Amino acid sequence: MSVRLPTLRALQAFEAIGRFGSVAAAARDLGISSGAVSQHIGRLEEEVGVALFERKGRSLVLTSWGQIYLERIRVGFDHLRAASTVLQRARLKSGIVVSAPPSLTIRWLGPLLAEWQTISPGLSVRLIGEDDEPVFEEEQVDFRISYGSARHRYAHFSELFVDKVAPLCSPAFLKKHPVTTPADIFKGPLIGIEWENPYQSPPTWSDWAAQAGLPRREPQCDLSFSLSSAAIDAAVNDAGFVLGQTSMIANDLAQGKLVVACNCWIALSEPYALAWNRAALDRPFGREFRDFIIRSGRRLGNTA
Repeated sequence: MSVRLPTLRALQAFEAIGRFGSVAAAARDLGISSGAVSQHIGRLEEEVGVALFERKGRSLVLTSWGQIYLERIRVGFDHLRAASTVLQRARLKSGIVVSAPPSLTIRWLGPLLAEWQTISPGLSVRLIGEDDEPVFEEEQVDFRISYGSARHRYAHFSELFVDKVAPLCSPAFLKKHPVTTPADIFKGPLIGIEWENPYQSPPTWSDWAAQAGLPRREPQCDLSFSLSSAAIDAAVNDAGFVLGQTSMIANDLAQGKLVVACNCWIALSEPYALAWNRAALDRPFGREFRDFIIRSGRRLGNTA
């Protein structure tokens, strides 16, 4: 049987009188006049069909029906207040959780967040390196940097940059394996990158050969890694040539740990993008953090 509920405002007035013990105190809590509270109680008693209060002098006292009703009404309002408290704490939470592919986390996003901390030192950021795409509501992740078509899984996203790669190696390795033409790259040890995720992998050595105008070939890599960052580290340690992504090599180039062995670049087929949970923008610095990452990504795209 369907039971028609009284108006929420009338229930609020009833619960407030029960909580504070007087019409005047309930009126102050609700921000309305004492007369309005009394009107709400009158309508509520009409709707439920029983007297909820009896007047004793200047005081209102709950009847036995009123006591039964208040016990159950109070539980509902306690739940509502608790839910509002949880929501408020979540909205005001100072920390932000960011998920990104592991190599991008290590070599681009990590240093970038160090820059963010100098701008907003009061905001803590937790960085998660993972290939799996998170579900924001289930995993309490606020932002995700995705590659390729994965960005379309999210309701809100903005494309950041299309990365590109070129053959890189350490200065010491290049001295032992000089490069005067693109074909010389294939005379030295090659480092391969094979992403372990369901999305498209970065350009292969075969793709780069075609881009450089060489006959398409399927060279054998001496070393292969599932993480781009690990492959780049191997190149830093004189292991061979690697197709390093612009987003991940800036510091190594600046510090002289890596050099571009052949200035022939090939772009990745898809962009990186920043996706976000809409609720994250309502927290302190949420919008500012999103805009900072977008600006930084697009700045990289303009130089890549």
